[in-house]
Amino acid sequence: MTAPLIVIPARMASTRLPGKPLADIAGAPMIAHMVRIGRAAGLGGVIVAAAEPEIAAAAEAAGARAVLTDPALPSGTDRVHAAIEAVGGDADVVVNLQGDMPTMDPADIARAVAALGTADIATLVSPSAHEADRANPNLVKAIVAADGRCLYFTRAPAPWGEGPIQRHVGIYVYRRAALARFVAAPPSPLEQREKLEQLRALEMGMTIRAGVTSDFPKGVDSPDDLALARRLLGGRA
Repeated sequence: MTAPLIVIPARMASTRLPGKPLADIAGAPMIAHMVRIGRAAGLGGVIVAAAEPEIAAAAEAAGARAVLTDPALPSGTDRVHAAIEAVGGDADVVVNLQGDMPTMDPADIARAVAALGTADIATLVSPSAHEADRANPNLVKAIVAADGRCLYFTRAPAPWGEGPIQRHVGIYVYRRAALARFVAAPPSPLEQREKLEQLRALEMGMTIRAGVTSDFPKGVDSPDDLALARRLLGGRA
């Protein structure tokens, strides 16, 4: 079996934190931390799908292969697919590792890959019993069946009733053919309504399975998030 390929999409034009792939954290740009995490997973090669040359240069300095992609691509998933098409090869499993989660445990990448099984796509969830998490619209909840199939994703407080929610962790593992189908399809009604890209896959009839992690890596989307990441990683090179 061919090893999975880990692809990290990155662009400078973040709305809330412009230039964040090159933001310094503990003496290294954020993209270098993501390359370190991808390589530490020990699963396969690591590629950075970069929208700009400066990101590509930082990724290569960190030990990853960099592929320049069209800055006008609408999403990180489209950037991942463009990089895969440019690289070629025969990897059947592609990991979309977000470029802004520098506190992620590398072992969680392996957990997401292990969850794929016969599904089209895999991801991770992290349980929480905190009411503040349930009510937070910026925290995406996954509705997961007992066998690990993802039934829905929402920003609403769901599911109803007692028990923990499942916080969605933003990592995706794709069958290569499923990734090609996904990016070829237009945004779906529920995707546009909830502003959650993964709903397009569910509306297309694709199967998404979720692995479980006790960790919940926080994405860096704001100056406050960046300050927190700097505190957490201050002792790490």
